[in-house]
Parts: sequence; C-alpha cells; structure tokens
Amino acid sequence: MGKDDLIHDPNGGIDRLLEIMRRLRDPDTGCPWDIEQTFETIAPYTIEEAYEVADAIERANMADLKGELGDLLLQTVYHTAIGEEAGHFTFHSVADAISDKMVDRHPHVFGDESREKSAEQQTRDWETVKAAERAARDEKGVLDGVALGLPALLRAMKLQKRAARVGFDWPDVSHVLDKVREEIAELEDAHTPAEWEEEFGDLLFVLANLARHKGVDPEAALRAANAKFVRRFEFIEAALAAEGRKPDQSDLAEMDALWDAAKRAEKGL
Repeated sequence: MGKDDLIHDPNGGIDRLLEIMRRLRDPDTGCPWDIEQTFETIAPYTIEEAYEVADAIERANMADLKGELGDLLLQTVYHTAIGEEAGHFTFHSVADAISDKMVDRHPHVFGDESREKSAEQQTRDWETVKAAERAARDEKGVLDGVALGLPALLRAMKLQKRAARVGFDWPDVSHVLDKVREEIAELEDAHTPAEWEEEFGDLLFVLANLARHKGVDPEAALRAANAKFVRRFEFIEAALAAEGRKPDQSDLAEMDALWDAAKRAEKGL
C-alpha cells in the first residue's frame, strides 16, 4: 500500500494518523501552520482537548466522546511528531514507556504479587512505586514533580496530597473549616487589589483542601456548578423570551425571582 493509499484508507488506524501528521509537518509540502507549531504552542490545545473529553463524559454523549478522544489522541501524535523531529522520542517509544510503567505499577496483575489486596493496600503500593520513580528522577523534595502546568485547583490538590503523606495535614475536617472561616475573614479585611488577589488565592487553596478531606473533586464540583448556573440562567432567558423580552429588559429582582423558580423546577417543587 502506498502512502497516499494509507492517507485515504478509512481503516488505517494509528498508522494512518501518524502518516497524516508526518505529511502535515513535512517542511517542503506540508501545511504552513502545522509546520510552525512547537511543544509550547500546541500545549494549550492539549489542555483544552482534555477538558472537552471531560465535558463529553459529563454529558454522557458517546458520539461527542468518540470525536473528543480522537482530538486528544491527535495532540499526542502532534507532540510525538515534534519530539521525533528533534530526536527526543517517537510515538512508539512513548507508547513503550507508558506500557513499561503500567506493567511495573501492577505487579499483582503482570507479576507474581497476589491480587488479594484491598483497594487501600493497592493505593499504598502504587504510591511506593511512584516514590521510587521520583527518586530515580532525582526528585528529592516532597513536592518535586507536581507539574506547574496543571489547572490551579488540581495542582493545589496534588500539592496537599503530597504534603499529607509526610504528616503535614490537619487531623480532621473541622480544622479545615476553621481555616476556611479564617481565610474569609482575612479576605474581608483586604484593601488593595494585591491583597485581594493574595487572600482570594489563599481561600481557594484551603477550599481545595476541604474538598480533599471530603473526597470531592473540586474541578468536577466547579464544572457542575457552572452547568447549573447555565441551566438556571437559560430558564430566566426562556421565561423572559415567552413575554418577548431579554434579560437587559428585566431587572435584578425579577430575574432573582425567576432564578428561584428555576431552582424549584429542578427540585420538582
């Protein structure tokens, strides 16, 4: 099969996608935009596509999920193409690396260890293996290796989990709630924009800690809150549209009453 045949083969699978990317990045015959891209310019798209995967899952839309997973896979192919051109790695070496990691981290599946473990024991074993991997990378600090590019709430959770492993953690959630109240008071006492930003960040950080103690994913919780806001505001818009009006032709009191009506409707009241 020629390379053009592969490009147009609807069942070409990953080999087809890799060849498409190679052709797009060809310095002589490729796409000018694709040729210009770097790790740094593609990284924001990678993050965006991961969130769109999460959004499709949240909406339980399998057709969209199929498409979004393809978009996310394209990001991996993009980065590995750039890496191969620079002599760092290839798509296949990246696949081999993650395969090796999964085998090493699951000795109870691929090795001699017993599968008769609790989920808690398996989590402890997983953390032991990851700690050894960090040591092999010469990461000496407890917080080393927590990626700077993570979404801020997710990075806050990971930093707090790392610190908790060595005992730097409140013993129970009541202490975290006390800290939330303390941070709210400090936010209320802020005066300058810089103080507001600092105290607001402190409050978000401790709220992430509260989420961790209660077993809540703060990113998922905020996504759900965003979705709820959209639903209720769309209820307001629909109610006003039924009277031939738009939100800017209403006022806060009316829209607040419609918001309460949306809440009652969601709860079946």
